[in-house]
Amino acid sequence: MILNFKVIIVTNKLLSVFNYYIMKKVKLLGYLMILLSGFMFLQCTSDEPIYIAGEDGIDGVDGVDGVDGSAAACIGCHNSSHRQPIIDSYHLSGHFNEHVMFNGDDLSQYANRTSCASCHTSDGFKDYVDGYPIAEGSGSSDPSYAGTQTISCTTCHSNHSTFDFENDGPDYALRVNSAVTLLYDNTTTIDFEGTSNLCIGCHQPRTTPVPADDGSGTITITSQRYGPHHGPQASFLEGILAANIPGSEGYPGIGANGDNTHRTGASCVSCHMGETTDTTDGAHSMAPTENACVSCHTSGVPTEVDGFENNLETLKGLLMAQNYISDSGYVLGPDGNNASSDNPLVVPVLHAQAIWNYKVLTEDNSEGIHNPKYAKALLTNSIEALQD
Repeated sequence: MILNFKVIIVTNKLLSVFNYYIMKKVKLLGYLMILLSGFMFLQCTSDEPIYIAGEDGIDGVDGVDGVDGSAAACIGCHNSSHRQPIIDSYHLSGHFNEHVMFNGDDLSQYANRTSCASCHTSDGFKDYVDGYPIAEGSGSSDPSYAGTQTISCTTCHSNHSTFDFENDGPDYALRVNSAVTLLYDNTTTIDFEGTSNLCIGCHQPRTTPVPADDGSGTITITSQRYGPHHGPQASFLEGILAANIPGSEGYPGIGANGDNTHRTGASCVSCHMGETTDTTDGAHSMAPTENACVSCHTSGVPTEVDGFENNLETLKGLLMAQNYISDSGYVLGPDGNNASSDNPLVVPVLHAQAIWNYKVLTEDNSEGIHNPKYAKALLTNSIEALQD
């Protein structure tokens, strides 16, 4: 019994010692847990995030190599070897050179004018085609259109509308592809049905065509710049907005229904941006290339415009003889100085129309090639009106 009692005492002491150390261990573990929690709290408030491993996500959808909008499809055009010849060609163009200086006139002075900015500044053109008002202090990209802005690639080209070139055809990311409503009345439209529609935006008359006889028999001209103002190529090609003076030569008709193969069987792009053999014309130089002409005109010289130069000189001589225009083509008032509101030129209706037609033909700058039969009729009938 005594022995058993001692054993129990010893056993209890051992258990006490064991519990003591166990409890110390537990407390130590508790302290360690608190300490670790503190470090975790500090970690959560630090700049470095905590990454907790989870289950793998679902795999994404594989792309299609080399087609359907992949990088390889873009690189075909957007690479230096493809772009550099385009840039070199564009540097030969009037769009690159003459938007700053034209016939000795510094065009940058017109950048802030509402009627000029849409064609003489890059941002103005973008706003025009996007429907923003062209006025100083308004617009989307450059509210003032201040100073000289180079007409560049992004003036005419924006973003692709499709990347499915195989099914949708070439997409040159042009800002304008559809029919264009003309500025002079915001009603008349021209549709060249394709990429040539971009050209209409600037190559159109800026002013109202010469009015018909209002019963007075005369028309009063109050501006030396009387005429379509520099860009009637689109309307001349269409066969509209000149003065169809009655005379011995008939007019060819309008648009796709007219008798003008350059309107129905060609386009701005096919004639002005064709392939070239010597890099000085065609492409982005916009200079008509002979390669485009000889595909239809096998002789190399369009015979439809024979006599144009002589007839234009005849018309100019008749207008100068009447003291209607100066040698440079500006309209003169009765005192011999430039016409203005203080120095107006009052002329018979047919004579005013002849002045207008002369300005259309010179400003078109194609020597009648854009619409040969229309040019011949305008010249012939205007000359006859002045000679009667």
